[in-house]
Amino acid sequence: MAEEDKSAELLKEKANNYFKDKDYDNAIKYYSEAVEANPTNAVYYSNRSLAYLRTECYGYALADATKALEIDKNYIKGYYRRATSNMALGKFKAALKDYETVVKVRPNDKDAKMKYQECNKIVKQKAFEKAIASDEIKKSVVDSLDIENMTIEDEYTGPKLEDGKVTAKFMNDMVEWFKDQKKIHRKCAYQILISAKDLLSKLPSLVEITLKETEKITICGDTHGQFYDLLHIFNLNGLPSPANPYLFNGDFVDRGSFSLEVILTLFGYKLLYPDCFFLLRGNHETDNMNQMYGFEGEIKAKYTAQMFQLFSEVFQWLPLCQCISGKVLVMHGGLFSEDGVTLDDLRKIERNRQPPDSGPMCDLLWSDPQPQNGRSVSKRGVSCQFGPDVTERFLTENKLDFIIRSHEVKPEGYEVTHNGKCITVFSAPNYCDQMGNKGAYIHLRGSDLKPEFHQFTAVPHPNVKPMAYANSLMQMGMM
Repeated sequence: MAEEDKSAELLKEKANNYFKDKDYDNAIKYYSEAVEANPTNAVYYSNRSLAYLRTECYGYALADATKALEIDKNYIKGYYRRATSNMALGKFKAALKDYETVVKVRPNDKDAKMKYQECNKIVKQKAFEKAIASDEIKKSVVDSLDIENMTIEDEYTGPKLEDGKVTAKFMNDMVEWFKDQKKIHRKCAYQILISAKDLLSKLPSLVEITLKETEKITICGDTHGQFYDLLHIFNLNGLPSPANPYLFNGDFVDRGSFSLEVILTLFGYKLLYPDCFFLLRGNHETDNMNQMYGFEGEIKAKYTAQMFQLFSEVFQWLPLCQCISGKVLVMHGGLFSEDGVTLDDLRKIERNRQPPDSGPMCDLLWSDPQPQNGRSVSKRGVSCQFGPDVTERFLTENKLDFIIRSHEVKPEGYEVTHNGKCITVFSAPNYCDQMGNKGAYIHLRGSDLKPEFHQFTAVPHPNVKPMAYANSLMQMGMM
């Protein structure tokens, strides 16, 4: 037994070193081997839980933290890990329970008290929001804005819309302004948001386009507030235009600390080229995620809470998926928890809301592929994982060739799985300034619809760290 303990400790040390080097996949591998060698040590589960948190596998992180506490109910770190996992999943009441336990055990621990109070504040805020929502039909922020009479002060020298319209000149000026870390006037930001809401609300949940023989479209994955990397894509691949259409596949905001700049640039191009610049919703275009991972904090810091509310309204109108030439389906997350979902079902989704915890809308934003057949519980704790057989059946039933999705960091910026039928593209290189991954985008041509992959690396950005605006509990929980 002592030998096994010793070998488990060595494996843990090896995993710790990989963790320090931010190689979380290898850290998880060796923590798992340590667990196999000695399944009764709470620390191994707790350490692996943190590695899972860092790789956004919140479901697995929650399971490991729970296991650590089953082994040792006095293991304080286990409560912190479980609380962070629950926070990441938007389960604030469950997180509060664990912070409460720590405060009882350590009444003089200032850190524990602070985390408890912070979480309690969120729980109360959520209860208040719920009460208001059920109280009356929610009014739009637009109704309380008087845009016409908003004055642009003389000292503001930045870009302005022309008669309330986005032009190519405005877009170029705004991008240059953002590069210098300057904010556009709030009136301009509101004008963009109101116009974007109006435009997006007229679109179907499933957007359908056909590429002509000679046309190509560029498909980009997650950009996550990495504004300078977004500009790098445009430098490499050309600015959006009717001759150079783009589709951005969700997760424009959160984590990266230039999310405002990314989203206003993308909305601006959508308004300029409504028929050849496409945006789909990701799991981070949602209130719970924005509250945890920085977008809400960023908008409140740069503008106001009211403007965040309007962003939330606009996000609810983002389409959920796009079909290209009747053969390629693009969505942020992936396929469904049940067989039999048709394109017609997707057309009928009422999307103007926060996503539910299950069902097709949830799956489109949250699911992930897995190498083995069938389905399994999601590593994220939301939706499911789907195998090659699930993909094959869905494609056959809907007369499609393949799907393109995003949602997961890939070392090369893209990955082809499920016998070429499921493609992942991720466009935030060196994600969060620490993953060392490449970014990628895909060209699809109307003539053959064969994916052509283009990789790129991260460019420098001003010294504002990722997660700078994130919820403080999330920041600390990831330490």
